[in-house]
Amino acid sequence: MRLNSGIYFNDRGLTNSIRAMHTQSVLLEMRNENISGFDKVGFQRKEPVVTSFSEYLGVNGLAQTVDDKVGRIAVSGNPLDIALANKGYFQVESANGIKLTRDGRFKISKDGYLQNLEDANVLSNAGVPIKLPFIPQDLKHVKIDIDGKIQVFNEKEHKMNYVGKLGVVDANGLVVMDPNVKQGYNEYSNVALQEEFIMMMPIMKNFDANRQMFMLQNSVLGKAISQLSSAS
Repeated sequence: MRLNSGIYFNDRGLTNSIRAMHTQSVLLEMRNENISGFDKVGFQRKEPVVTSFSEYLGVNGLAQTVDDKVGRIAVSGNPLDIALANKGYFQVESANGIKLTRDGRFKISKDGYLQNLEDANVLSNAGVPIKLPFIPQDLKHVKIDIDGKIQVFNEKEHKMNYVGKLGVVDANGLVVMDPNVKQGYNEYSNVALQEEFIMMMPIMKNFDANRQMFMLQNSVLGKAISQLSSAS
């Protein structure tokens, strides 16, 4: 006795071509998103994941993963610009809950809270918003060390006052022990433009091949319908 098993799939040629073009369009959109995020602070490139059955599933067979490699770090000169030289994320308290981000462009609110550019409070390692005891006249009086410890110079007392410690975590929410915090720096995206353009070439060629196949099949189908109608 012999048992045969497998997956058998039958579909129209036009449907296959349309499905393939749709899939290639989504892949191009993912690559274009990376290219558009090249100069964005804290942007992490997305890597498309194509499953084995994407030929049959179309866009439902696609997924994305986040490339968590550290991006390009550049000097900004702003004491409230913070970059992470190691993997990890800042925690901010948004209206939709806690959000993880590598965009460390911060500011101080009129109430003394450390916030991001979207007015969301930055959280400490204790999970509470970081609030300065007073608003310094000069932002250079705010000092943040390599471990994320924040202090502010008190001109009246002529000493440094401890404020808190940045809550840096990994993608799973676990505390990063060595965040390697850089004060006065911005981290730009980890996108390599040359790599993205190279990866786009086979996608564009596949799209064009499926487009040509669709046009050929459509033309043949049109002729067949025309001949059948004239024969009747």
